[in-house]
Amino acid sequence: MPKYEAVIGLEVHLHLSTRTKAFCGCSTEFGKEANSQTCPVCLGLPGSLPVFNRTVLDYAIKVALALNCKVQEYTKFDRKNYFYPDLPKDYQISQYDLPLSLDGFLNIDTDAGLKRIGITRVHMEEDAGKLIHEDNASLVDFNRTGVPLLEIVSQPDISSPEEAYQYLSALKTVIEYLDVSDCDMEKGSLRCDANISLRLQGESSLGVKTELKNMNSFKGVKDALGYEIKRQSELLELGEILMQETRLWDVKELKTVSMRTKEGAKDYRYFPEPDLPPFIITALKIEEIRRAIPELPHEKIRRFVEFYGLLESDAKVLASSRKDALFAEECFNSYPGKDKKPIVNWFIGPLLAEANNRNLSISGLNISSAHLLELLGFLSRNEISNLAAKAVLSDMIDTAKSPEEIIKSKNLIQISDGGALKEIMEEVISENQKSVADYKSGKENALMFLVGQLMRKSQGKANPKIAKELLKERLNA
Repeated sequence: MPKYEAVIGLEVHLHLSTRTKAFCGCSTEFGKEANSQTCPVCLGLPGSLPVFNRTVLDYAIKVALALNCKVQEYTKFDRKNYFYPDLPKDYQISQYDLPLSLDGFLNIDTDAGLKRIGITRVHMEEDAGKLIHEDNASLVDFNRTGVPLLEIVSQPDISSPEEAYQYLSALKTVIEYLDVSDCDMEKGSLRCDANISLRLQGESSLGVKTELKNMNSFKGVKDALGYEIKRQSELLELGEILMQETRLWDVKELKTVSMRTKEGAKDYRYFPEPDLPPFIITALKIEEIRRAIPELPHEKIRRFVEFYGLLESDAKVLASSRKDALFAEECFNSYPGKDKKPIVNWFIGPLLAEANNRNLSISGLNISSAHLLELLGFLSRNEISNLAAKAVLSDMIDTAKSPEEIIKSKNLIQISDGGALKEIMEEVISENQKSVADYKSGKENALMFLVGQLMRKSQGKANPKIAKELLKERLNA
């Protein structure tokens, strides 16, 4: 057993997919010309006043409820004061002592079973701008300034880098189901900071905390935490005193580097935002939004198991993406018969393999349910082989053609007629007398060799099951 145990908490910052910013009418569209989506409000010019975007509140409440948080009846905004080039107002509108919601949780899968990770709070705030560092200068783009953010703060209930990865994956899936953010880490729509400390196994007091930043993927979070556990363990073994600090993850060197000593809440001089009055969230409003929450991943998994008879492990794979789950269910509802296993096998087999090879989701392959079921129909009728079906699938993705068009153009229809196969079979027997003798002397593997030869001679078109039966019958006779 390791001498030290890790205590990890994660802070996730999530861009909400609203058309306009949190406190002004500027567009939130990504990728526009630098500083083209700004106004006096988000630039903090004198005399400008913020106006709160109601959709931000609706989305925030939806996320809070989906994460089992208690939405506060009375909430307010605060000013978080700090000075940095990408923050034109020299403060950020955030929430401090009266946040939107508190005390939630999210269940994750671990090797030991389900584990509940507590969520301290989900609160609203605005984003800062973006610094662009060049060789001789640093530039700033204020397009992102004022984009609505949610900060989702976990309890320090995470015990390993792997659990952190599972938590982030589960959180992202829930948010995608809610359709309130694109969760695109490359665009900065989902960012994560991690707090980690070590303590001796069995102790209850917390060690000295380090905050980790600049992790641009879930794998980056996992790797940075793994490195930091090793670094802190080695320092503690040497008897050194750890400093509370912020460290950056260097993705090239695969190590953390010190950035600054860690600030506390007192350093930000929080005080109530004077231009935005406190407000009350009514029970009626909360209930209205609760009713609009769609079926969430754990609910979909349970329904897939109970209604379609799927294995829980298969259901988890299909439900890990909302769009993939919708596509799978569309196929289930159109597929004849109660047994959905043939579809499931193709989803978690060839379809998932194609998606991974192309760095896409299954739904991103742009195959219609009608075309997929048409392909499975050819396969179930033994008109094409399994190998040919996988090749047809790849062509369907590349060309958007129907399975029938591809199968006809490539002459892939399987030969299942015994009469048509007998001539080829006799040639194979005539050319492979040693294997025939081996089979007759009791070597079963020789039969499979002969089947392989028959498949080769038929250019892969022979139905292997029928070919095997014919050969066996002929040789036994």
